[in-house]
Amino acid sequence: MNWSFIRASRGAVAGSLGLFCLFMGGSLPSYSATATEFKSIATAPETGRRFATVSRIRGEVVASPAGSAAGGERKLKEGDLVYVGDRVRAAALAEAVLKTEDAGLVAIRPGTEFVAVSFAAEDKATDSFTVRLVTGSLRVISGWIARTNRSGHNIVTASATIGIRGTDHEPYVLSPELAKATSNPEGTYDKVNRGGTTLNVGENKLDIDPGRVGFVRAPANVKERALMTILLPVLLDKVPNFYVPGEFDADLDKYSKTADQESLRELEQWRKTPRPASVPAPAAAVAAPPAKAQASAPVTAPAQAAAATAPVGTPVGECVPTAVAKTWLKQLDGAIAKRKGTTIIAMFAPEAAVRATVRGGDGKMASVDINREELAKSTLAAMKGLTDYKQRRIWTEGKLATAAASTACDRINLRSVVVEQGKQSGKPYRFESLEEYTLELRAGKWLSTKAETTQQ
Repeated sequence: MNWSFIRASRGAVAGSLGLFCLFMGGSLPSYSATATEFKSIATAPETGRRFATVSRIRGEVVASPAGSAAGGERKLKEGDLVYVGDRVRAAALAEAVLKTEDAGLVAIRPGTEFVAVSFAAEDKATDSFTVRLVTGSLRVISGWIARTNRSGHNIVTASATIGIRGTDHEPYVLSPELAKATSNPEGTYDKVNRGGTTLNVGENKLDIDPGRVGFVRAPANVKERALMTILLPVLLDKVPNFYVPGEFDADLDKYSKTADQESLRELEQWRKTPRPASVPAPAAAVAAPPAKAQASAPVTAPAQAAAATAPVGTPVGECVPTAVAKTWLKQLDGAIAKRKGTTIIAMFAPEAAVRATVRGGDGKMASVDINREELAKSTLAAMKGLTDYKQRRIWTEGKLATAAASTACDRINLRSVVVEQGKQSGKPYRFESLEEYTLELRAGKWLSTKAETTQQ
């Protein structure tokens, strides 16, 4: 491993960056990441997978693929596509409306930044819509995914996850600057126009009905563990003053009234339109499965519970990839917290390949590759200097990585967003990263054959 290259990356987060940069901490220079503002999350785009099409736009709205270098942005115009993994930013006076592939709408407010984390509209129980809202506001009118997999439709922020109940709603992440300017507390807000949403913070849930606004305070404002109760979601007495209609809201109001019928109509059209069985359909193509194909059955609560509580090495009767992913991560996170280096290494296959991508002082991304042997050495070194370690997983997803024709639950792609903080060699750090793993079931045990972490 080229350690001299790593030491030369003086702008990189020292001692830790994502799980694997943490492991390499013994060889990285010390640096306090608390001085860096990690404002967004990006994910690796899935080849050919669409998220939405630009329907209306005013001003400058740009999109950039995950991990793209400076200059990789593209200015959006009407008719352009936005893909899973794209980071989208609107200028201070810019707005846009995106139409998702399931006939939903996403209106982007001025000064907003978000990432399209996942999207699949295939008339299956695995359909998904996940957006990571970094700052600013969106107006989201749900499409047919609200029917095929309502639990898979989420807006994720640094302090909460917002689920839906067939909905037109406006999530808002209020930045420190805007919080000060409007005399409102910093955090996540959600205003429901139609339907309903659920604001989730850990095990705490709050249902929000039409005309109401839910709120969760930003976790950065909590300095003491005893004050964690102020992170509980609450209903506000009135709509905050920063909620103002956008330029396209008159059209959005009109669409919202018939959104359910329109999305159902497009879903029925999707089902009726035949396609050749030999040609796989894109995730959101307007086409239907072959006549004999059946949509995946919804996962039952008992199956989810079994997957979540089963040991990592125990195959479950019902294949629930996300539950397997969360169980594997829980074991990994527990081993890190308890400084069990040998347990951590045992969770990776002998041939495992590990990559960490960090941002240097010049703003450019640089990657470092290590193998399992190097991972073992770095892990033991990092454990010695690690104190006050805390971490929180904002979002986790698991998907089968086997061939479409296979029903075997033996290979899973795992993605998770994690915020970690602590002290490495006495110096504090805090960062947010995207972790991606490939898990394989070998002799009854899930092992990681590939792992990657990317600074956000």
